[in-house]
Amino acid sequence: MPASLLHQIATFLLLLCFLRTSSAVLFSSLHQDLIVTASPRPGQVLYAGVDQIRVSWALNGSLPAGAGAAYAKVKISLCYAPVSQVDRRWRKTRDDLKKDKTCQFKITTTPYASVGGSYDYAVERSIPTATYFVRAYALDSSDVEVAYGQTTDAKKTTNLFHIIGISGRHASLDIAAACFSAFSVLALTFFLVAEKRKAKQ
Repeated sequence: MPASLLHQIATFLLLLCFLRTSSAVLFSSLHQDLIVTASPRPGQVLYAGVDQIRVSWALNGSLPAGAGAAYAKVKISLCYAPVSQVDRRWRKTRDDLKKDKTCQFKITTTPYASVGGSYDYAVERSIPTATYFVRAYALDSSDVEVAYGQTTDAKKTTNLFHIIGISGRHASLDIAAACFSAFSVLALTFFLVAEKRKAKQ
């Protein structure tokens, strides 16, 4: 068999292997096997860099025994609600999880346990102002998403909460700027008064 043909066959087999290992995981193909809850009340306002969120998860008790046997880890993320995705392509929801931009903020990844688990998340200072929910993915031993659960309904309209991000200006900077402005005005006034007195003399 010619060497060129062998090379083509080898290339084709490698391509097939790559396509199989990099096949897309579609959100629509996943079962909602996890029950996920989070501490914020519906409509509650949290502040980045200040508040905490307690997230709890467990396997759906109505599933048959051994349903979570393939689960190795649980990945929990903070996700944008639809109201905060409007006209923002960089937050767009896609069925292909590799292209999905809904859940951009990792809360934690923890080993799977049949009894479930919980985690206390300090809202990071980098979290932008938006409306959110929490989603958890069950991962297999290859870190591939195989099931999920979330704190909201399928349309992502219930049990939502709000986070107010840090604007980039700190209160101490505003105070310092105000003090500097006041000092500048006083210094200018003093200078003008002194100049007038010199002129009269």
